[in-house]
Amino acid sequence: MTVAQEKLKEIELQLDKIFSNPKCELDYKSSYELLVAVILSAQCTDKRVNEVTKILFKEYDTPQKMLTLSQEELEDKIHSCGFYHNKAKHILQMSKDVLDRFGGEVPSDFQDLQSLAGVGRKTANVVIGEFFKGQAIAVDTHVLRVSNRLGLVKTNDPYKCEIALNNLFEKEIWSKLHLQLVLFGRYICKSKNPQCQICPLYNICQSDDKISKNNA
Repeated sequence: MTVAQEKLKEIELQLDKIFSNPKCELDYKSSYELLVAVILSAQCTDKRVNEVTKILFKEYDTPQKMLTLSQEELEDKIHSCGFYHNKAKHILQMSKDVLDRFGGEVPSDFQDLQSLAGVGRKTANVVIGEFFKGQAIAVDTHVLRVSNRLGLVKTNDPYKCEIALNNLFEKEIWSKLHLQLVLFGRYICKSKNPQCQICPLYNICQSDDKISKNNA
């Protein structure tokens, strides 16, 4: 599908107005803490993850310290994030991989990141863009939903969405755009009860769930 350049520029313009300096809402102090937080954030809110990691990272903020926990102990500490069994398993294996294969340092290479347990494209892209200041678009549920509603893509496949967005927008804004789309989806273009009445991209939106401004 093709998207008019005028539409792309309008999306960039309006997102820049709303979120001129977008920030990741996960709390972290190191690449390792960020990686753990992103793994925990799957199907969980950043607010909940921050509540959990605020306590977890007081004692277990490095791979070495994390590996002093048994899987059952870690599951108990991250239980409220959901999917705690798989998340605990992945975090412990990832921690072991970081120690054994990368000298205790989270790798900055995309393929190396993806080789770690529990790290898919989305997680690797978040770490690359957020911590290592590279350019990457991580496609989570917010980015996927907003991209479809705005007519940028027509797919439910995160990978296809990522490639499409990479082709539509200049690489120099990928990481900023990722954060803007996440925040836009979180606070305005919500899955349920989208804030259409205040949305500056209302006229661009192609969603079947679009709420009439006159009735909002």
